[in-house]
Amino acid sequence: MWWRLAGAILAGLLLYVSFPPRTCWYLAPVGVALLTLVVRGPGRLRGGFGLGLVAGLAFFLPLLPWTGIYVGPAPWLALSAACAVYVGLFGLLVRLIGGLPGWPLWAALMWTLTEWLRSVFPFGGFPWGRLAFGQGDGWYLPLAQLAGAPGVSFAVALTGTAAAALALRIRDGAAADRRKSRWGLGIGLTALVVAIIPIAGVILRSALPAPDAGDRPITVAAIQGSVPRLGLDFNAQRRAVLDNHVRRTLELAREVDAGRAPVPDVVIWPENSSDIDPLRNADAAEEITAASRAIHAPILVGAVLVNADDTTSNSVIVWDGDAGPGERHDKKIIQPFGEYLPYRGFFRHFSQYADRAGYFVPGHGDGVVHARPAGGGAPIAIGVATCYEVAFDRAFEDSLHAGAQLLTVPTNNATFGDSDMTYQQLAMSRIRAVEHGRAVVVSATTGVSAIITADGVVRQQTPKLVPAALEARVPLRSTTTLATRLGSRPEWAASAFAVIIVGATAIRRRISS
Repeated sequence: MWWRLAGAILAGLLLYVSFPPRTCWYLAPVGVALLTLVVRGPGRLRGGFGLGLVAGLAFFLPLLPWTGIYVGPAPWLALSAACAVYVGLFGLLVRLIGGLPGWPLWAALMWTLTEWLRSVFPFGGFPWGRLAFGQGDGWYLPLAQLAGAPGVSFAVALTGTAAAALALRIRDGAAADRRKSRWGLGIGLTALVVAIIPIAGVILRSALPAPDAGDRPITVAAIQGSVPRLGLDFNAQRRAVLDNHVRRTLELAREVDAGRAPVPDVVIWPENSSDIDPLRNADAAEEITAASRAIHAPILVGAVLVNADDTTSNSVIVWDGDAGPGERHDKKIIQPFGEYLPYRGFFRHFSQYADRAGYFVPGHGDGVVHARPAGGGAPIAIGVATCYEVAFDRAFEDSLHAGAQLLTVPTNNATFGDSDMTYQQLAMSRIRAVEHGRAVVVSATTGVSAIITADGVVRQQTPKLVPAALEARVPLRSTTTLATRLGSRPEWAASAFAVIIVGATAIRRRISS
């Protein structure tokens, strides 16, 4: 079993290395192939679970250390272990169905099932680390326009499981009693599957929208004000953070007035750019109004609002000069153990940081705000997924069905230090751009902020940890992709079919034993 254990660790590390900031996307199917070879075969189901768990730990432990930068290793280790359980479940299921005809397809469906389960349970799920989110630079990216992030993950997984089957067929070719024609046919079919899936992605790239194609162009600006220092005391710096974003906006306004930069139609600030509630604090409101007047455009302001019951809402408000606050998006998918603490009385016994979790409440609505462009014309429908929300498929689905023409991801990464988290999140935004055929504007407190076109290409991006501003001409779009129209149906169907396969196999196994 030692080679299997070593193989499980290597498989998990290959999956980790396939994620940003590295561009080794091609290692993801290799990791799945190795994991499949490790867990498939005779033996007890719990053996498959154990090997999958080891692979999951080797994957998530190096992927998620940013979750424990300022709160110690316990949350990082607990979250990594919880995510690894789902890879363990994949190992168990592959061992269960590994003897069925066509098992590479069923094994890929098991990956889809376990990724879906991890994305919904517990506490609303944690989709970080889905295979799709490592494919921003890869051949599989264009497949997102057909079936979204779940479709990309399935394609990567199927390539891996088919590659595992190919390796086993080549190995079995050494058997003296093989039938030549049948063996050769099997080799050819599995090799074709391994090759055709990524090649299909390359072919589909030509179907992606041109970067400038759309209904009408607008000029958008993203402001990265930065913070005085990183860490959990971000809120203690809230006046300085607001001042930073106002200051950088005023600098851009001077460039506009001097004719060195175009007048933006809309300006986007990051999440938490005003942790002082501007609806209750006149000074904050005056600063934001002054910035909007100076830049001659509405600003989408990331603000923390205090509710009447002393809970808080993580909001994005359209602030338009003298008109002041308009429509707003209250973050609907809030982060457990950060923005709120489930079972607070229980979990406070395990960490001194428990009571530092917020009292945020989820918002409602369709995720769209409307901003009237500086040059006049019809209001711009902007779909908003605030930080953590971008990892969830449903965040932008609602926005697109409500008519979003442009997407934005305002995010605060100051509480995660100088980590890889921002690059991982940027890759998610690239998937969303292709999935929905929309330009995406990422505005981050400390970076990386970016302008992403509808083909998933990062047109501009900022360095980390410095004040910056981005401006770009991007098209508004009203057409929808197949992925947008289908929504979550393909993932539900694949997961349901996987459950049927598992149930039928388990019953057959029980009867035969």
